[in-house]
Amino acid sequence: MERQRSFSLSLSLPLKSTLLLTFFSLLASSLLIFFSFSFWIFTSTPTLILQQTHLHFNSTPTTPLTVQTLPGLVEPADRTDSSSKDSILIGALFEERGNATGSVEWTVLQQVPEEEEDEGKEDDDDEVQERMADAVTAANDTVPLEIREEAVKESGRCDLMNGSWVYDEGYPLYTNATCPYIDEGFDCDGNGRKDKSYMKLRWRPHTCEMPRFNATSMLQMMRGKRVVFVGDSINRNQWESLLCMLLGGVKDRSRVYETRGRKITKEKGNYSFRFVDYMCTVEFYVSHFLVHEGKVRIGQKRVQTLRIDKIDHGSSRWRGADIVVFNTGSWWSHYKTKAGINYYQEGSMVHPRLDVSTAFRKALITWASWVDSRINPRKTRVFFRSISPSHFRGGQWNSGGHCGEATQPLDLPPSEEFHEKNAIIRDVIRRMRVPVEFLDITSLSEYRIDGHPSIYGGGGKSKRRQSSAIQDCSHWCLPGVPDTWNELLYVHLLGSRHR
Repeated sequence: MERQRSFSLSLSLPLKSTLLLTFFSLLASSLLIFFSFSFWIFTSTPTLILQQTHLHFNSTPTTPLTVQTLPGLVEPADRTDSSSKDSILIGALFEERGNATGSVEWTVLQQVPEEEEDEGKEDDDDEVQERMADAVTAANDTVPLEIREEAVKESGRCDLMNGSWVYDEGYPLYTNATCPYIDEGFDCDGNGRKDKSYMKLRWRPHTCEMPRFNATSMLQMMRGKRVVFVGDSINRNQWESLLCMLLGGVKDRSRVYETRGRKITKEKGNYSFRFVDYMCTVEFYVSHFLVHEGKVRIGQKRVQTLRIDKIDHGSSRWRGADIVVFNTGSWWSHYKTKAGINYYQEGSMVHPRLDVSTAFRKALITWASWVDSRINPRKTRVFFRSISPSHFRGGQWNSGGHCGEATQPLDLPPSEEFHEKNAIIRDVIRRMRVPVEFLDITSLSEYRIDGHPSIYGGGGKSKRRQSSAIQDCSHWCLPGVPDTWNELLYVHLLGSRHR
C-alpha cells in the first residue's frame, strides 16, 4: 500500500509541472497575439487619425489664413491673429503651393480632436468619403463647403446681426437674365433702374464671415423634401429669391417647372416649383395674417373681419412640409388693422375696438396652437421670419411716401420701430411645444433703404413705370436683400446637419 501511494505521488509531480508550463505558454501566446493585432489595427487605419484635404482658393491670399470657431461661420480673411485658442482645425497645419492657373492650393492636415477620436473610430471610410464629396463647391465659392460646414458645427458665439453691408464683386448670385422667376414688381433692373450697387452688397458680420451660398449643397439638403413659404407678398419676395438662387445648382433648367403650369404674378397666391433631379418642391402659399379673413353682418352691412381665433383656411396645404418658413407683419400696419374698429373677431363677437398689438398677439397664439397640434417636429423644421422693414419717407405708400432717391444704405444704426412686433413673435415662439427658429432679418434690412423697387416696381415691362406718384418702399428688388435672408436660412440648415 505504501509503495502504491509513493508511486502515485511520483506520477502527479511531473503532471502538475506540465500543466503549469502549458498554462503559461498559452498566456504568453495570447498576449503576443493581442499586442500584434492592436499594432496592426493602429498602423492600417491612418485615415481615422489624419485626413488630408486639398483646398482651392480663387485668389492669392495676402494675409495668413486663420479659421475660427465662430457661429456658423469662418474668420474673415483680413484677420491675422493666429493665436486664438478656438481654432476650428485644432492643431491644423497649412502648406501653400502655387499652381499653373495662378491660384493658390492649400493643403490642410486636419487632426481629429482627442475628445472625438473614439467616435471617429465608429465611422467607416464611406462616411469620410461622403463628407469629402460634400466639399465640392461651385466655381464662385471663396471658402470650401467642408470648412464652412465645420464652422457651422462649431458655431455658437458669433452675432450674425452685428455687421455691415460691404461691396462684393462676386454678387449678385443671379440676374434677371439667368432667372425667369422674378416677378415684374421686383425686377428693378428690368424696369429701368440704372444704378447697380444695390445688387453688389453683401452682409458681413463684424466678428465672422458667413459661408457663401452654395446652390448644389442647398439642393442636396432639400433632396426629396418639401420646402414651403407661408405668408404675405414679402415672403413671396424671399421665395422667388430662393428659386433664383437654387437655379445656380441646376444643369438642365427644363427640369424645373411649376407643377400646374402657372406663371408667377401678383394675382395668383399659391405656387409649387418642382426640381426634378432632386425630387423636391419649393412652394409658396399666400396668407397675409396666418389667420382667417372672413366677413360678418353688422347691422345692414356685411363687413370684412379678421378671425384672430381661427387659422387660415388654406392651412391644410402647409402640413407635411419638411421645411416651412412663416411670416406675417406688413398687413398689420394698414389703416384698418391699426385702427381695430369693428374688425377683429373672436367666435361670434366682433370687437368694437381692439389694440393692434393685442390682436397681433392673439393671432400668433392661434397660429402657434395650430403648429403645436398639427406639425410633427420630427419631420418638419419650422422657421418664423422677423418683420421686414419699410422705408417710406414723407408719408405712407398711398400718401406720397418715397424712397426713390436712395442709392446707398443708411449709415445710422437701426431704429426700434419694428422691434415691438418682433418681441411679440419671440415671446409666442418661446412658449410653444414645437421648436420654431426665429430668422431675424430686421436689423440688417433696416440699413437698406436703397434696396426697394421705389419707382421701378412694375406696370409691365412694355410699360416701364417710373412715376413718383406711388413708390414701393416695402418690397425688395431682386436680386437684392432677400438673397441675404436665404443665405441666413442656408446657415441654419447647414447647422442642422451636425445636430
